[in-house]
Amino acid sequence: MVVKKAEFIISNTNPALCPKDGRPEYAFTGRSNVGKSSLINMLTGVKGLALASSTPGKTQLINHFLINNSWYIVDLPGYGFAQRGKKGREIIREIIDSYINQREELTCLFVLLDCRHEPQKIDMEFITYLGENGIPFAIIFTKTDKISGSKVNENVANYKAKLLESWEELPPIFFTSTLKKKGGEEVLEYIEEINKLVVID
Repeated sequence: MVVKKAEFIISNTNPALCPKDGRPEYAFTGRSNVGKSSLINMLTGVKGLALASSTPGKTQLINHFLINNSWYIVDLPGYGFAQRGKKGREIIREIIDSYINQREELTCLFVLLDCRHEPQKIDMEFITYLGENGIPFAIIFTKTDKISGSKVNENVANYKAKLLESWEELPPIFFTSTLKKKGGEEVLEYIEEINKLVVID
């Protein structure tokens, strides 16, 4: 897939105020500072489309970007940012939960995981939550340029083993590096294949 056009449409905290045109939506979330905004910018080829920052917890809204006038990238807040405090984390979690449970247009939720780390409790709990609520999702391991290939494989194998403790099969898994601009084409191809099957009312 070639992204020819990407434009910001709306930001809000209420799923009821999201676009009502029925176009499929592909949402992105993960722990704060996992590289979500940088990945969205890489996928669209538009530098600064999504607000990228070295400060965790920057995205606090549901942000819709219309791609090729046919589908949306949805930039969701990152979860689990400790410095927000318990109340702040709960508010962000409510925003994420309300979106993923109320938006019929949500076609796939991409959960971003930092490949440098061992399986994190907060990520595993979130993925379990998605399964329990029947939310279609895929996993994207980010920052693959930050450690050796062997370490990436080791950490990913640990994640897979952990997932298979409670899942019969693994979700689709992708690997990306925004620094080296790798992995974006595979994600876009996956979206394109799903779009071919989506019927817009």
